[in-house]
Amino acid sequence: QLQLVESGGGVVEPGGSLRLSCRGTRSLYGAYIMNWYRQLPGKQRELVATISVAGSPNVTAPLQGRFSISRDDLKNTVYLHMNTLNPDDTAVYYCNAHQIANDYDYWGQGIQVTVSS
Repeated sequence: QLQLVESGGGVVEPGGSLRLSCRGTRSLYGAYIMNWYRQLPGKQRELVATISVAGSPNVTAPLQGRFSISRDDLKNTVYLHMNTLNPDDTAVYYCNAHQIANDYDYWGQGIQVTVSS
């Protein structure tokens, strides 16, 4: 059973940056499409960014230019790099691993990001 552990959240001032990390408890190499989602207060969970098994990244259009995603399979870790944050980015961010073979999703526990002065 894969477990995902997120870290790097917290409180940041508008205009600041954060890097979220999501570490898997076993190898992610070749088997999982990795995703970051977020859930804004009172809203449904939404996709933020995806990175394929081969490392091809894709960021949701409204967030392109500020957010990026990367993965380090040697560390079983995927990252979400967030820049020029604003209060509208305040949300709980979730790491997701989509297992290709079984079409199954694993989720992290979620991590709070608060953008506030």
